Amino acid sequence: MIGRIWHGWTKLGNADKYEKLVKEEIFPGIAAKKVLGYKGIQLFRRPIDNNEVEFITIMWFDSWDAVKQFAGEDYERAYVPPKARELLARFDERSQHYEIRERLEY
Repeated sequence: MIGRIWHGWTKLGNADKYEKLVKEEIFPGIAAKKVLGYKGIQLFRRPIDNNEVEFITIMWFDSWDAVKQFAGEDYERAYVPPKARELLARFDERSQHYEIRERLEY
């Protein structure tokens, strides 16, 4: 299993709009690609201070081939649709990837 991690930051006033966009358009759009081996995605949110909110996404893939099918050969390049770019103050241009060595759920 591969975890693909990405960070983006919004101004406080854009945080709810960004979260809505992610949940209602971006995540369904990713699922609609029907990438074989794509296992899901999570969205994390935390306030940084009174003016900025950090978002993290973690995508789950069952192989490196699935990651590359989603992102292309330059698989570390971040996937940030134009509507999201308009709401983000800054974001990682590259995603980080980790092999999941153990996963326990209780």
